[in-house]
Amino acid sequence: MNLRFDRHEIGITADLSELAKVRSWVRTVLGGFPASVVTTAVMVVDELASNALRHGHAPYHVRLLPSAAKVRIEVDDGSGETARRRTPSDQGGRGLLLVERCAAAWGQLGRPTGKTLWAELATDPGTHG
Repeated sequence: MNLRFDRHEIGITADLSELAKVRSWVRTVLGGFPASVVTTAVMVVDELASNALRHGHAPYHVRLLPSAAKVRIEVDDGSGETARRRTPSDQGGRGLLLVERCAAAWGQLGRPTGKTLWAELATDPGTHG
């Protein structure tokens, strides 16, 4: 298994078609991890990035910080507005519920120029993540 534990970052524009590029990038960066980890990471990145593009403001960045124990995913956008987790009965907008279900931990951090939504996935497919 060839794992790289570097910090990886990609900038994206506000065009939703860029999400396909981001999904492919995640698969490439995490290629040495178990398939279940890669699949979950692709889904979580897609949810966080699409939320940023739909509800946030430029600039947008996606980071992957893999380690032996976890993969940390961070998505920045230029909006200071807090992302809100919806309830199961809400009409649409359940992406953060999905992230919560898949991730070992998740949250958001305010920054002077916007916010960062993050999620951490366990790299052992047998643990919660």
